[in-house]
Amino acid sequence: MEPVTLRGRAVRLEPLSLGHLDALCQVGLEQELWKWIPTAVTTEAEMRAYIAGALADQERGVALPFAIVDQPSGRAIGSTRYGNIDTTHRRLEIGWTWITSAFQRTVANTEAKLLLLGHAFETLGAMRVELKTDALNARSRAAILRLGAVEEGTFRRHMVTASGRVRDTVYFSIVDSEWPAVKARLTAWCG
Repeated sequence: MEPVTLRGRAVRLEPLSLGHLDALCQVGLEQELWKWIPTAVTTEAEMRAYIAGALADQERGVALPFAIVDQPSGRAIGSTRYGNIDTTHRRLEIGWTWITSAFQRTVANTEAKLLLLGHAFETLGAMRVELKTDALNARSRAAILRLGAVEEGTFRRHMVTASGRVRDTVYFSIVDSEWPAVKARLTAWCG
């Protein structure tokens, strides 16, 4: 799976690189952004490690990370990625998504998901796209359901976060037969 740039009207998803470090540090070191993420990113060194880890997973063929860029300004406003890529079984996960608070509750995240899902189903031939979130993150759970994903269940005591809290993780999916309805909904929302 090769890096690719995905373009919408509000956002552009471009291949993540260490060249995005300064821009992502300017918008992404807010503690609240990382509340539900297993490992917080609150310093430049942690952001560098976050990007390096994503690029290492890309090198291993299990991830494809993106910087989320605001189209009008050309500024990076967050990051997202395909992860847990399994080409044999034609499935992948969309996750590791964060968007600076100034762009939350805007079209940015919806359009990013539309671009990622469209590329996954229409170009990569995915049969299944998975999404997951912390069971305590009610806002994220509601947002994933609004996309049209189906909640599949909770992996209890799934992981230990950097703070030592044991996290339950809720899994969701969208399968290829559901994609046309999901696409219509997201396209309408993105106007």
